[in-house]
Amino acid sequence: MDNNQFLDILKQRGMLDEALTQEILNSIDISGESLSETLVDYEILSSNHDLWKIVATELGLEAVDLSGFAPPHDLLANLPAGLSRLHGAFPIASDGKTLTVALLDPLNPQTVEDLSFALGRDIKVAIAPANQVETQIDQHYGHDSSAIHEILTELDASLTDATNLENEANAAPIIKYVDLVLDQAVKEKASDIHFEPFEGDFKIRYRVDGALIEMAPPPASLALPIISRVKVMSNMNIAEKRVPQDGRIVKIIGEKQVDMRVSSLPTQYGESVVCRVLDRSSVSLDLKDLGLPEFVDSYIKTTVRKPNGIFLVTGPTGAGKTTTLYASLRDINTIDTKILTAEDPVEYDIDGIIQVPTNEAIDLNFAKILRAFLRQDPDKILVGEIRDLETAQIAIQASLTGHLVLSTLHTNDSAGTVTRLIDMGVEPFLAAASLEGILAQRLVRKICRECHTAYEPNEGILEQLELSPHEFGDKNFYTGKGCETCGESGYRGRQGLFELLDVTDPIKELITERAPTIVIKQKAIELGMGTLRQDGLRNIYGGVTTIEEVLKYT
Repeated sequence: MDNNQFLDILKQRGMLDEALTQEILNSIDISGESLSETLVDYEILSSNHDLWKIVATELGLEAVDLSGFAPPHDLLANLPAGLSRLHGAFPIASDGKTLTVALLDPLNPQTVEDLSFALGRDIKVAIAPANQVETQIDQHYGHDSSAIHEILTELDASLTDATNLENEANAAPIIKYVDLVLDQAVKEKASDIHFEPFEGDFKIRYRVDGALIEMAPPPASLALPIISRVKVMSNMNIAEKRVPQDGRIVKIIGEKQVDMRVSSLPTQYGESVVCRVLDRSSVSLDLKDLGLPEFVDSYIKTTVRKPNGIFLVTGPTGAGKTTTLYASLRDINTIDTKILTAEDPVEYDIDGIIQVPTNEAIDLNFAKILRAFLRQDPDKILVGEIRDLETAQIAIQASLTGHLVLSTLHTNDSAGTVTRLIDMGVEPFLAAASLEGILAQRLVRKICRECHTAYEPNEGILEQLELSPHEFGDKNFYTGKGCETCGESGYRGRQGLFELLDVTDPIKELITERAPTIVIKQKAIELGMGTLRQDGLRNIYGGVTTIEEVLKYT
C-alpha cells in the first residue's frame, strides 16, 4: 500500500478531510518521515501500530504486534529462508495444515497463491507493521545479501533457456529478485546500482558512501531477463538494445517513495544499466544537518537572503553540490519568495518551488529556461550548472537586474571558479560585479561509530599531509577496524569538506585585473579563507574521518 491508499482508508473513516490529507502529504515530503510517524505527530493516531490495526480491520484480518515476538525454531522450519525473502513473508503460527504469515505486502493476493503452491499448504495472512516484518526476516533468516543465493535457486529453471529470456522479464521470480536487489540498495543507502554484463559473468554492484560494493552475482544466463525487467520498470523500449536510453522508476519501499533515474548503455556483451537512487529520507535537505562549519552555515544563510548576486557551489560530480543548494533553497522557501529552478533532471520535488527540467531533445537547455525565468517575476533562481558562456551571461544579467542566482560549476577549488568563468568568455568586471561567494566542497567517508578506534599513523602518511610532528602535537588519529554495521569497510556515512571564498572588494579588484588563480587563492587565505585540506584536518582531528580519505579528495 502507498501513502495515498492508507490515507483514503482514514478519510473513509472520517478521520481526515481533503485539506488535512494534503497537509500531511506535504509534511512527509519535507520531513522524510514515514506516514505513521507523521500521523502520530498530528495526533491522528496515538502510536505507529494503530495504522496497521485499522488496515487489519478493513481487510477482516488479525492484527499482530511482532516487536517482542520470538518464534520457535520448528516454526521457522515451515518457511525456507529463500521463500521468506522472495515473498517478504514471516511465519507466526502453524497448525499443521495452515501456515499463518505476516507479509510485507499484505494486499498482494499473488503472494499468498505463490506461497501456497510452493509449500503445498493453506496460507493465512495476519497484518503487522512492515518494519516489524522486515526486522523479523532479517533477524531470523539473515540479511538480504546472505539470502540472495537461496532466492536465485528458487528461480524457475526455464529462465535459463536463452530463447525465452526476454519473454521472462515479467515472470514472478525475476520480478521479486529485481525488487529485492532494489530494496537492499535503498536499505544500505546506496547512491547508485550497477547491472553490468561481461563475457563470462554478470555483476551487480552498489555505490555506498562513494565506494562500489559487489553483491552476490546471479548466473550470467539471467543477465538479459534481469536487465529487461529493469527496463520494463523504467518505461524504456525493451526491444531497443543498440542505443542508450533513459528512464525513471518510482517505487514504494517500506512506507516511503523512492525515485530512481535509470540509464542504459549498449556494451560489447549486452546492456549495462545504472540506477541513480534519489531517496529523500537518506539525504538531509536541511542546512543544519549538512555538517557545515559554523561560519560557512552562517555565510550561506546570509547570502541566500541577499536581493541579488551569484552564489556558486563547485566540485566534482557526486560532491553533494545539489544537496547543498537544495538545503539553501529550503531555508528561504517562504510564502513571500518566488523561487524557480532549472535542473537536469529535477532530483527532488520540493513543495512551493517551481522546478523545470531541461530537455535536450527539444533544445530546452539551461540558457533557454533561464531566459524564460526572467519573465516569470522570480526572487531567487537556481540553475543546475553553468556549462557555457550563454548560460553564464544570462545568469550575470539576472543577478545585475535584481535576482539572486544559485548555481554549480565543475572546478577543483573556489579560486579556480573565477578563472573558469573568464576562460568561458565572461568579462572580468561583470564577474567581479555579480559574484557574492563561491563554496568548494568534497564528500569524504565518515569513520563507522561502531568500530571507531584510535591508532598511530606512520610517518610516511603524515608526510603526505605535509605536517611536521610539532604541528599535530598530541592530537589523536582514528580509523575504523571494520564490523558488521559498516560491512567491514570501517566507514559509514559521509561528511562534507568545505572551502568558502567570500568575494569581498580586494578579491573583486584581483578578478577585474585578471589575476591568476594562485594569486586570488593566496589573497583569500590572507583574508581568512580556510582551504579544503585545512577543513579535512579539522575532521581528522575531530575523529570524523581518516587521513586516507582526506588525502584522496584534497
